[in-house]
Amino acid sequence: MAPPTIIVFGATGHVGSAAAIQAQQLGAKVILSVRDLQKPIHSLNLDEEKSRGFERVQADLAQPETVESAVRSTGAKHAFIYLVRTKEGYLRPTIEALKLAGIEFVVFLSSYTVQGDIRKITPSYLVPYAHAQVEIGLDEIFGSHGYVAIRPGYFNTNASRWASMIREGEVKVSYPDVKFDWITPADIGRAAGTVLVQGMHATEGAEPRNSISVYGPKLLSPREAVGIFSRILGKEIKVTEQSEEEAVEYMVKAGMPPPLARQMVTLLAEFKLNSKTHEEAVANFQKYAGQLTTLEDWAKANQELIGG
Repeated sequence: MAPPTIIVFGATGHVGSAAAIQAQQLGAKVILSVRDLQKPIHSLNLDEEKSRGFERVQADLAQPETVESAVRSTGAKHAFIYLVRTKEGYLRPTIEALKLAGIEFVVFLSSYTVQGDIRKITPSYLVPYAHAQVEIGLDEIFGSHGYVAIRPGYFNTNASRWASMIREGEVKVSYPDVKFDWITPADIGRAAGTVLVQGMHATEGAEPRNSISVYGPKLLSPREAVGIFSRILGKEIKVTEQSEEEAVEYMVKAGMPPPLARQMVTLLAEFKLNSKTHEEAVANFQKYAGQLTTLEDWAKANQELIGG
């Protein structure tokens, strides 16, 4: 059976572009859906994009009519989407537009914070609730046979928030010894691209079938991560523990709304992955993404991002 035509919404992003590239490498025709047709695709220059046969279409997940038009004009059957906050509420109209236009299977970039019964997560938990609402919409509109939610752990790109502090030689962080999994967006994208092509067959025999937990290859604390960055950059970097209030203030100054900043700090404090759960998720993840990228290898390739 020939691979389906796939449309990747948010194709200019790190995860979306990696998903698109992976899906094409697996033989699928891939449509790059972007809000701005002139914006470059991450990790693909324009010549590569054209020579490899990618097609572009304009659409915005926050505007369901553009989504329906993009799908109908391209004949796509599988779609990659991510969370966009809209007044209508958690992409419900967009999901309906995808179904109406002919999409048969959706891969959604969700979050590790979504745990347990998705219908029991309350609005007070901002991040998991928002992602859970999209998952609920997919389940009710596409059914359990029609979607898979990819739930990644701690993005290593979060370390870019420390760039200015790394340049100054001191990283202030709350909970410096809590272990995180440090996952790369490219690895997440490769996993998503594989699932996009394979559809529900990708999770055959797995339980649950509609969600895949994806974690980076090694559990490391912020203190250990800074140690890696210190060796790579060849400079001494001090780690200082800051209070929750200081962490919230720092995030707010960086542009994050106060309620979300406060909850993000709480989520960091509660981030717990035991070694058995982590090992099982990594082994599962490797089936979809292949070789996983270590934090050290990622940092070597992204020194400017971490303050080099």
